[in-house]
Amino acid sequence: VQLQASGGGLVQPGGSLRLSCGVSGSIFSIKRMAWYRQAPGKQRELVAQITDAGSANYADSVKGRFTISRDNAKNTVYLQMNSLKTEDTAVYYCYAYRGDSIRLQYWGQGTQVTVSS
Repeated sequence: VQLQASGGGLVQPGGSLRLSCGVSGSIFSIKRMAWYRQAPGKQRELVAQITDAGSANYADSVKGRFTISRDNAKNTVYLQMNSLKTEDTAVYYCYAYRGDSIRLQYWGQGTQVTVSS
């Protein structure tokens, strides 16, 4: 499984961005897709995740502002980010889970999101 994240950039507070994560390779049995983020000097944190059944959940800090979705026909997961705040600035990583073994968990390369005026 290979993950390719894109869509990051510089945006003003209150603005919007949409991140994309293209999935290639053996996508069979991917049970969960997620977006994580890591700000400078902070630990990586879960932002949003979506199961293969379409159930989604979010970090409290982004509820009501971010939406995770998936397009199975395009093998792509999206993160729509609205009402962005300066504290959303981070490198965002796409993640895929197939099982508990570390060999069955995959990370994309990260895409930088900077929210600044």
